[in-house]
Amino acid sequence: MGLFSRSLKVSASGLMQGRTEWHCHILPGVDDGFRTMEDSLAALSRYEEIGIREVWLTPHIMEDIPNRTSALRERFNELIAAYRGRLVLHLASENMLDSLFEERLEADDLLPLSDKRLLVETSFFNPPYEMDRTLESIRSRGYFPLLAHPERYMYMDKKRYEQLKGMDIEFQLNIPSLIGSYGPEVKSKAEHLLEAGMYNYSGTDLHRLSSLEHLLEADLKKSILRLIP
Repeated sequence: MGLFSRSLKVSASGLMQGRTEWHCHILPGVDDGFRTMEDSLAALSRYEEIGIREVWLTPHIMEDIPNRTSALRERFNELIAAYRGRLVLHLASENMLDSLFEERLEADDLLPLSDKRLLVETSFFNPPYEMDRTLESIRSRGYFPLLAHPERYMYMDKKRYEQLKGMDIEFQLNIPSLIGSYGPEVKSKAEHLLEAGMYNYSGTDLHRLSSLEHLLEADLKKSILRLIP
């Protein structure tokens, strides 16, 4: 790109320098993300190279992937023992708002992000039963809901996003949404939410190292890059 280009390659933009990764599936062998310890360590090494400072590992917890907190902590400790790099690693989870989540919330058996922020998700196509009640239940127990990749929920529209923000629900952007990784409609929604200042956090939602390389090689408008939280 020329000196006066309106776009930059993500790898050259400085976007990742000093960044905290708030959402990824690098913890090996626990969900649909990285399968082996070797691959997970390779991903962490690549994160170091591009300047990331801290990483929150957020494996799925849902009815189809009913990870137990104790098992995730055990696997995380195995990763910590094997890792020799300088990244600061943390364990949390990405929680589907389903009946299993209701059980875990009732038992206070949860893995939040920092400051008791709880990363939650829904189906991409349908809202969960009594979603607003569940979000209020999260808050009543002293946690703060952080909605993962709201741009990917096809059932949500501008009015619904505004309703959620009115409830003080925080939003987490999937950065790959901005390069069209999930299709043009998701890309458009992500841009609109970003321009409206609705995102509080961002992450890659990384499941494969190849996806990170694809992101780094992509071009993004400078006007978009500077808005990414």
